[in-house]
Amino acid sequence: MFTDQATGKDTKRPQLQAAPDYIREGDELVVHSMDRLARNVDDLRRMVLDLTKKGVHVRFVKENLTFTGEDSPMSNLLLSLLGAVAEFERSLIRERQREGIALAKKAGVYKGRKPSLTKEQVMEIRRRAKAGEQKTGLALEFKVSRQTLYTALA
Repeated sequence: MFTDQATGKDTKRPQLQAAPDYIREGDELVVHSMDRLARNVDDLRRMVLDLTKKGVHVRFVKENLTFTGEDSPMSNLLLSLLGAVAEFERSLIRERQREGIALAKKAGVYKGRKPSLTKEQVMEIRRRAKAGEQKTGLALEFKVSRQTLYTALA
């Protein structure tokens, strides 16, 4: 069983990337819904095609569809159509989110994420880094990532 806690918006999910290496010819990949596998029709079609070429059957429970590699034109149409609907839904979600954030900013409610470091901490980090202290050690001490530290130094 492969379970990701991440959204289906992209294919950079640890369990999704591990599954094709584990799955063998004759296996069946059971996915709750197409939009759980991918929210991009191109990614969805590519993944299903790659798996079926390996001899793996891909079954989508919610849509009641199974792909074996010997699929009918109707199955391929449904895959493309339902994949496109999932992609469209993802686009609508992002658009609504952007609109909501813009309205909240306008109303003065949305201020974004709180900074990881205070101004005093940034000044101390800059002083100590200039004095030659290791940046990795400073990042550990201040409990921030190295990227956050480098951003503060910039």
